[in-house]
Amino acid sequence: MWTGVYPAVTTKFTKNDELDLPEMERCFQLLMDAGCDGLIVCGSLGEAMTLEPDEKIEILKLARHVCGPKHVIMTVCESSTRRAEKAAADAAAAGARGLMVLPGVPYRSAPHESVAHIKAVAKAGGVPVMVYNNPVAYGVDVTLDMFAELAEEPLIVAMKESTDDIRRTTEVMNRFAGRFKVLTGVDNLALESLMMGADGWVAGLVVAFPRETVAIYRLVQAGRYQEAREIYRWFRPLLDLDVSTNLVQNIKLAEMVAIGSNDRVRAPRLPLSGAERDRVLNVVEHAIACRPDLPELTDLCDVSM
Repeated sequence: MWTGVYPAVTTKFTKNDELDLPEMERCFQLLMDAGCDGLIVCGSLGEAMTLEPDEKIEILKLARHVCGPKHVIMTVCESSTRRAEKAAADAAAAGARGLMVLPGVPYRSAPHESVAHIKAVAKAGGVPVMVYNNPVAYGVDVTLDMFAELAEEPLIVAMKESTDDIRRTTEVMNRFAGRFKVLTGVDNLALESLMMGADGWVAGLVVAFPRETVAIYRLVQAGRYQEAREIYRWFRPLLDLDVSTNLVQNIKLAEMVAIGSNDRVRAPRLPLSGAERDRVLNVVEHAIACRPDLPELTDLCDVSM
């Protein structure tokens, strides 16, 4: 667990704004067929803050059905520790193999508050935890000193590194010597992080381009860096779509073009329109038009296990 490619999946909605379970099942299966190592549900890209608690559990159970023995991780992002503890316990009871836990949002907690919150959620869930550290988006940096405190809790075993600072991966490894698994969480810093030894990739554009994402990860693990770089350079304009306030709309539009899905979102979000929609469509369509041939990866299928 905590190595390989873990898609942060989108949540699919019907025209009536209900969960579109058949479409989610189809999309999840495409990711499994491409060789992803598990799924992370109900995160930022999954429009977590618009989902009801029972909807999150329904999505989790669907993902477990599709994934089989692979790992399904539930995101816990709540504005109070009390709600987060309940969400963690409910997810674990419904079969989540792990949790991805954020500091309480939107409150920008002090370091000791963030540490207390994450520890409490981990204990409530009773399953392994990956701390999602994204100070750019959420305003709270879980620093190395804070991780030293979190290391006291055995259930906290990994971090999603989204500080936008490539130096952090090395700093974590130097300080903690393997105590935490490190997964890169910024799509357009992924290859750089993997080259510096990150254990995995919590990916966004993977939902539209799963085979390319898996290929990059496996090639790096096999030491075939030049092949990985060539794919990554082609991928980079697409990966930039993940680093945006419109990441949900961007990536759902990419899914619409690349895998025949739809770009429906839940209000207050609205689908892209006008010039911005045209810009994103141009990026996606241009990438598809010059899509690279991928190397044979069957001999690399076990490198992340």
